[in-house]
Amino acid sequence: MADAQWRQTLSVNLDSVFGLVQGAVAQMLSQEEPEAGHPRGHIVLISSTAGQRGEAYHADYAVTKGAVISLTKSLSSELAPQGIRVNCVAPGWVVTEMSAGTLKDPELGPKVAAGIPVGRPGDPREIAGPVLFLCTPLAGFISGEVLNVNGGAVLVG
Repeated sequence: MADAQWRQTLSVNLDSVFGLVQGAVAQMLSQEEPEAGHPRGHIVLISSTAGQRGEAYHADYAVTKGAVISLTKSLSSELAPQGIRVNCVAPGWVVTEMSAGTLKDPELGPKVAAGIPVGRPGDPREIAGPVLFLCTPLAGFISGEVLNVNGGAVLVG
């Protein structure tokens, strides 16, 4: 892997997340304290199954997604006492522009689907729903967690 690819992936997948979190936390902490029992805010980071089990030929991607999981846990420990819940959603294969080439490939697409217990990649809405859930009162006692949304793929990979 070229150094430039490594640096670019870390910049996009990790440095940008860190900067966004810094800005969001500053804004949340500048607001009035909410009523007792209500969070000041929610942060939901996006990782990947690759961050939990690695991924051959994509170490740069897997490393950054693993770091997002560690960042989630560290930030949760730091920010939960201040009323900010920090969690993470870890998707598996999802039909997006980034995955389209692989999923449409006549050889690779069926192999990917075969490695997902539900038999198909996810739809972006199936990722959005869990993210939204983590920002509702129903998830008020959840912080520092990784919610796997991958059709069971993390269990078999």
